[in-house]
Amino acid sequence: VKLVPDTNADRRIDPATIRRAKLGDAHAFTVLVEAYYARCLRFAGSMLASPEDAEDVVQEVFVRVHAALARYQERQRFDSWLFRIVGNCCRSANASAHARLTQSLDATLGATSLPAAAPPATAFSDEWGATVRRALAEVPEYNREILLLHYVEEFSYEEIEVMTGIKKSALKMRAKRAADQLRRALGTRENTYE
Repeated sequence: VKLVPDTNADRRIDPATIRRAKLGDAHAFTVLVEAYYARCLRFAGSMLASPEDAEDVVQEVFVRVHAALARYQERQRFDSWLFRIVGNCCRSANASAHARLTQSLDATLGATSLPAAAPPATAFSDEWGATVRRALAEVPEYNREILLLHYVEEFSYEEIEVMTGIKKSALKMRAKRAADQLRRALGTRENTYE
């Protein structure tokens, strides 16, 4: 699991492309999807209680983006507007998953699958990635979102404040708590590998 953003990825899309997409240009919208799909998928996979639902949630995100694009105001960064939608979709999916879990715990326990064996060269990397994902999942959602937005997606606290409506000082505290909890969880697990 890579906890740093892809530095080769273009962080901003051409404003003209966004304007064309707002006017209904299907090719311009496709360019937007291609530019942001991987970032949204990574974020959703880290936010969701069931990371295997990330693909479905991100598809829902882009359906919502398409429907709301005409209301996007260009005075804000497109990716911060987009990630507000991603965060909302992830929170909704987690709430729905929690409701389904409490209604049918027996059905959830019965759906067990065994993972395929990893090739020897990637076994440790896959195991460590799974360890990081499990540790990240232990961080409360409201703190995990801030941690991911700031440290992985590299949004400033000011941008996250606009996205979430949470004051900057509270955001900093949540990010610190999330980082501390993640560090403790990984430190505990690291000792089991020695």
